[in-house]
Amino acid sequence: MSIIPRVTWFTEEDRKRVVAEAVEILEKIGVFVENDEAIELLSGAGARVDRDKGRVFIPASMVEKAVGSAPSRILVYNRHGEPVMDLGEDRIHFNPGSAALRIYDHKKKKTRTPMTADLVRFSALTDALPNYAAQSTGIVSGDVPEEIGDRYRVYIALQNSVKPVVTGTFLIDAFRVMHEMLATVAGDQGALAEKPMAIFDCCPSPPLKWSDLTCQALIDCARTGLPAELVSMPLTGATSPVTLSGAVVQHAAESLSGVVIHQLAKAGAPIIYGGSPACFDMRKGTTPMGAVETMMIDGAYAEIGKHLGLPTQAYMALSDSKRVDYQAGMESAMGAAVAALSGINNVSGPGMLDFESCQSLEKLVLDHEIAGMALRLTRGIAFRDDPIALPLIEAALEKKEFLSLPHTAKWYREEAYFPNAVIDRSTLEEWESKGGLDATARASERVEKLLSDHEPEPLDDAVRAHLTELMERDAKRYGMDKLPVT
Repeated sequence: MSIIPRVTWFTEEDRKRVVAEAVEILEKIGVFVENDEAIELLSGAGARVDRDKGRVFIPASMVEKAVGSAPSRILVYNRHGEPVMDLGEDRIHFNPGSAALRIYDHKKKKTRTPMTADLVRFSALTDALPNYAAQSTGIVSGDVPEEIGDRYRVYIALQNSVKPVVTGTFLIDAFRVMHEMLATVAGDQGALAEKPMAIFDCCPSPPLKWSDLTCQALIDCARTGLPAELVSMPLTGATSPVTLSGAVVQHAAESLSGVVIHQLAKAGAPIIYGGSPACFDMRKGTTPMGAVETMMIDGAYAEIGKHLGLPTQAYMALSDSKRVDYQAGMESAMGAAVAALSGINNVSGPGMLDFESCQSLEKLVLDHEIAGMALRLTRGIAFRDDPIALPLIEAALEKKEFLSLPHTAKWYREEAYFPNAVIDRSTLEEWESKGGLDATARASERVEKLLSDHEPEPLDDAVRAHLTELMERDAKRYGMDKLPVT
C-alpha cells in the first residue's frame, strides 16, 4: 500500500468559488454561439438567447444538470476492443501532442513541412512506445489538399497503430468521414459507440465563444458516443484575465458551457474537461507552453474538473524550444511531473516543440522515458514488508551485500523504472567507448532502430480497402485523383 503523491492547487472553498463565479459568468455575460443547432438545443432547454448578438445566457440549473449527467469515468479502447485508457480519478495516461504543421528534421537540423511518410513513421513509432497509451493525429501532411488534412491523419493513424487516436476536425464535414473510418475498424457504428477508439478535441475560442465547427463537433461526438475533449485556451492578459486564477475561472466558464451543449445533444455522453492555456509572454508576443505558470493553470483547472467529477486532460510534457536540447528536456520533464502530481487523466504533448507547432520523432522517443518516469512517480513509495527493512539489513550485514538477497531479486524491477539507453547511465569510460553521443543523437539512433524492428499490426485487407475507398472519394472532391504512396 502506498500514498499516491499529489499536488493541490486550491482549498475546497476556492474550488467552489471558481465554479460559482464561472456559472455566474454564464448567467450574466453568456457565451457566443455560432451553431444554429446548438442555439436551438440551448433555447429549448431554457437558456435565454439574444439572436441578434448570437449570445446565449445559460442558467445555473442547466449547468448543474449537465455536469450531473456527464460520466465520471471514460474507457477508451484499442483496435482489438481492449480497454487501454481508463480516464477518471487520478489515473494518468500519455499521448503525443497534436496537430503540428512542421516536423523537426534531425539530419538537416531544421524544421520542414511533413509529408505522408512522416505521418506513417510518427504513427508506427508511437505504436512501438508502450508508455503512450494512445496515439494522436499529431502531424498535418503537406502532400494532400488542406481540406482533407484532418481525416487523412486518421486514415494514416488507423493503418499504422492499434492504439486509440486523439484527434479533431478542421472542417464540419470531416466528422462523418472520420466516424465512418473508425466504425469500419471497430466493426460497425454500434461497436464503436460501445467501445470508442478515438477522442475528439473540441476547442472554444477565448473569450467565451463557440464556433460553428466546434459546436458541431461537440454535438456529433455526443450523438455517436465518441468522447469529446474540451480544449479551452485562455491566454493570460490577451484573451483572458492576466491572473492565473482569473484564467482558471474563464476556463471553467468556457468548459461548462461546452458540457451543457454536449449533454443537451445526448445526456450521459462521455466528455473530458481539458485545455491548452498559456501564460502570455508579453516580451515576445508568444504563448509559452513550457512556462511554469502555464503548467500551474493546467494543474489548477484539472483540479476544478475533478471537483466537478469529470475526467481531465491537458497539453503538457511539451516544449517551446526549437530543437531537442536542454530547454526541451527541462520544460517537458517539468510539465510531465506537474501533470502526474496533478492527477491529469489524459496528458497530450510529448514530441512537441515550438508552441505546439512542431513534432520531433527524436523528442517523442526521449519524452517516452519522461512519461515512464512520471508514471513511476504516480505509484509513490510502497511498504513491501513488515518490518520494513530490519531483517534485510541483518541479512545483508552477514553477507556483506544486498545484491544476492532473494528480496532484491523479487522487488528491484517493481521499485525502479529503467529507461531505455537513450537516457545514459553508463560510466564516462563506457559512454566514450560507444561514441560519446548526446541524448538527441542516441534518440535518433533509437528512432531508426524502432522503426526497423517494429512492424505495426496490419489491418484486415477488406477494412484497409474500405478506408482507402473512403479517403480516395474524399480526396477527389478536392482535386486529388491518387493518394500519396503509404
